[in-house]
Amino acid sequence: MKGLDDIVKIEKVAVIGAGVMGSGIAAHVANAGLPVTLLDIVPEEAENRNIITETAVQNMLKPVRMGSPTPLMHRKNARLITTGNIEDHLDALGDADLIVEVVLEKLEIKHDVFKKIDKVRKKNSLVASNTSTIPRNQLVRRMPKAFASDFIITHFFNPPRYLRLLEIVAGKEVSKKKIDALTEFCDLKLGKEVVICNDTPGFIGNRIGTYWTLIGMVEAVKMGLTVEEADAIMGRPIGAPKTGIFALGDVVGLDLIPHVTESMSSNLPKNDLYNIGVKEQNKLGIDKILSSMIADGYTGRKGKGGFYRLNSDSGKKVKEARNLKTGEYQTASKISLESIKTAKKGLRNLVEYDDKGGEYAWKVLSKTLTYAASLVPEITDNIVNVDLAMKNGFLWKKGPFEMLDDLGPSWFTSRISKEGIKVPELLEKVAEGNFYEEKGKDVLYFGTDGKYSKIRRPEGYLTATDVKRGQKPIFRNPSASLWDMDDNIILVEFHSKMNSMDPLIMEALSEAADQCESGNYSGVVIGNDGSNFSAGANLGLSSFVANVGAWEEAEKFVFGGQMAFMMLKHGDFPVVGASSGLAIGGGCEVLLACDAVQAHSESYIGLVEVGVGLVPAWGGCKEMITRWNNDPKQPRGPMATIMKIFQNVGTAKVATSAQEAKELHFLRQEDEITMNRARVLYEAKAKCLKMVENYEAPLPNEHFLPGPSGKAALDLAVDDLVKAGHATPHDIIVTKELSHILSGGDTDPTDTVSDDRILEMERKGIIKLMKTEGTMDRVEHMLTTGKPLRN
Repeated sequence: MKGLDDIVKIEKVAVIGAGVMGSGIAAHVANAGLPVTLLDIVPEEAENRNIITETAVQNMLKPVRMGSPTPLMHRKNARLITTGNIEDHLDALGDADLIVEVVLEKLEIKHDVFKKIDKVRKKNSLVASNTSTIPRNQLVRRMPKAFASDFIITHFFNPPRYLRLLEIVAGKEVSKKKIDALTEFCDLKLGKEVVICNDTPGFIGNRIGTYWTLIGMVEAVKMGLTVEEADAIMGRPIGAPKTGIFALGDVVGLDLIPHVTESMSSNLPKNDLYNIGVKEQNKLGIDKILSSMIADGYTGRKGKGGFYRLNSDSGKKVKEARNLKTGEYQTASKISLESIKTAKKGLRNLVEYDDKGGEYAWKVLSKTLTYAASLVPEITDNIVNVDLAMKNGFLWKKGPFEMLDDLGPSWFTSRISKEGIKVPELLEKVAEGNFYEEKGKDVLYFGTDGKYSKIRRPEGYLTATDVKRGQKPIFRNPSASLWDMDDNIILVEFHSKMNSMDPLIMEALSEAADQCESGNYSGVVIGNDGSNFSAGANLGLSSFVANVGAWEEAEKFVFGGQMAFMMLKHGDFPVVGASSGLAIGGGCEVLLACDAVQAHSESYIGLVEVGVGLVPAWGGCKEMITRWNNDPKQPRGPMATIMKIFQNVGTAKVATSAQEAKELHFLRQEDEITMNRARVLYEAKAKCLKMVENYEAPLPNEHFLPGPSGKAALDLAVDDLVKAGHATPHDIIVTKELSHILSGGDTDPTDTVSDDRILEMERKGIIKLMKTEGTMDRVEHMLTTGKPLRN
């Protein structure tokens, strides 16, 4: 960046503050492939003056919590982080294009840091603060005008790797060019949904989100609900994460709640609904409950527990919930209310249901949605930003105004009026209408001027919902649909439960192939808007088939899947997978059959069949053999590659990012990774169009495999695991079937094994295992508990 007119790229970043948030931001910048400098203070009497930042980088390689991926998408990304301290290495900020401050939420500390930054930063570098509560006008007060013209609030949500929301607050003195440069960087490089906010306390997400949790606690205490009841209602039934209200507090950290409440409260007018809620909270003694818990070390998941805890006194972990009246813990109850069941029919059904669940849902949502409607245009210029903030920051399925449309704005207005709640001006304006309308392919939103305007999104955003809008499917069955993406490209969308694979999905894939082979279309993209690309084969169907002994149907299911995937792989048209979330088992095998994959960075890919007592049978073994044998970095000879595959598939290893998936060969090195989820389908389609021009289908492969001697070596490795207590009796049965397939069966090492022969062994292997009691026990246990059985 040479000067004001050349600000188009951010190529080097510095982060000051290596706490949970600062280190998370630094890790995510490294995930994007950019060099980042991480600085913090020098602790008193520290022998290692960089101990804080060096420890932070070490922690980036550890899961945030048990079973979750690490802040770094790949361990090699740590090489992009340079550590230091603000006393010895402040000059390192001199070549940074973006400097992000992530220190304590105290104004005097931030001002001190800003003065230090301003002395060493280069001209026109951007300075950002990750403050969550302090208004920008206070942060730039007493700072030079040149500093203010380069200063922007960038409010990341924690953890930065996973939560897509990034709120930006920029003053009038910041040029549009600088705001656009930062927005583009955060969108394309960091994968963020960037929302422009006004300079108000809490911005958008925290202003509404913390009010929701505040009112959620207040109404729960007033109604005498248990924490389990409140969370059961205020979670999935309203389209929020299952943590609901109280468990969300445990995740965030109960010790942070008083600080956020105080900061918000002191910066808002006394008559703001937020402060009215705080008064009610204190009157009910909720503030004292929190203070007592914090003092006793019950700060949430990072402490001894919070509103929930795991008790291991009996030798077995038992989830317990806190009694809000007595402060005692008791075994957490599983809540069953009719209102929760009826919520599946829609939000209106929930809030109108006559039980305590329906009453609680209405009391919290009526106040929360009213508050949200009253804040536009104070906190942002339009309702779209509010909905984006709540969906991407608090992971609501729908934003407040989308929820109001579900309820019916006029119905909602009428009901709150009868209950004496003041109706916000925006609700009065929309009257009998809705906040959103569809017009052909466009979506319009209701503005503060009383008119509808087209929603304008960044170029390159495309979702399955966008593709489907205004058209009927080319083909549809209960599990999958085919859609016209324009430019002669078909979108195959899975919509079964968890996008699990079943015969109907195979039917849809075959139909897509037929459409291309007949000349109606030129290429195929496989993708969807779900949280997961595909969670694998439908285990419920597999269990049913096995229990009734319908082995002919089972063989048809397996063979049909192989044929569908082979049509995708060897058809005379390109197929591009657009992955995001889980792509495991059969979902992984779909991607392996594609000519290319455009993967969201958060793609978790793996062949996990062994965990339920099965083996990959839709070409997973075949494709792994091909890919590992074609890796020039692997030692020559069949045994080295087969052992690597056996280790990965035999332990049901899942890549925890798209970057790691490349290392495990679930993705090819040439497959591209998209950081922003909203851009995956657009880029997958662009890739497919590019491939159409000179497409040549790949030919079937012939493989050199070690045969019986190779199988014996693999089985010996399993025997060693058994002796060490790391493998169970049924593991032996399953892995012996896997070793048989990977080694090529009874082949001679000097002969080649065809793709068809490996597919045949996959088919026979999976059917053989389905007939064993141990495998069926694993399948049933997974269906019942969601966890693997070690039998």
